[in-house]
Amino acid sequence: MKIHAQALLFDNDGTLVSSLASVDRCWTRWAAEYGITAEEFARVELHGRPAAEIAADLLPAEIVPQAVARIEDLEVEDVPNGGVHLLPGTRVFLDSLPAERWAVVTSATRRLAEARLDAVGILPKTLVAADDITRGKPDPEPYLLAARTLGVDPARCVVFEDAPAGLTAGRAAGMTTVALTTTHQAHELDADLVVENLSALSALVTEHGVEISPRG
Repeated sequence: MKIHAQALLFDNDGTLVSSLASVDRCWTRWAAEYGITAEEFARVELHGRPAAEIAADLLPAEIVPQAVARIEDLEVEDVPNGGVHLLPGTRVFLDSLPAERWAVVTSATRRLAEARLDAVGILPKTLVAADDITRGKPDPEPYLLAARTLGVDPARCVVFEDAPAGLTAGRAAGMTTVALTTTHQAHELDADLVVENLSALSALVTEHGVEISPRG
């Protein structure tokens, strides 16, 4: 299948980069510091959600702001320790796109997102982070804000995601969705197209937008 779009919106962690080892290290340490048991932590959906929402699921409201600041510090400090690396196909795919045609839409804070992106040399012209929205994925707000910032009709946008919450957000925004099986199995991902990673896709820029196709 070929997908035609005016703008491409990418989740970051699990889509453009992998930070799973860092996330595991930092959140495990964070949970121990706040006395959260492994059983309690396992019941919470971690991937693809803002830290503030995760903390709110686990801790009393009065200490959530402090706890969110703590996990942000831990994750930013972990970036130089091999905490992030590019996923296959990311560099080639992004380099084929005009800067004004794509954006990164992440559940991470801007500080953390910029640290991870800078570490791998990705400099998006448009970045929507947790600081910019009031409702995180699976709410469509982050993707709708990205479309508005780029000046593109949501129906002409394509969302690239690895997590069910992000795909739900993209669908709710009225966008075409492409799922990457980098952190979840294909049967867990509800999308218009499911591929292994960005190396499975090619992008052709035309006068009408961008044409996305699976590689033969």
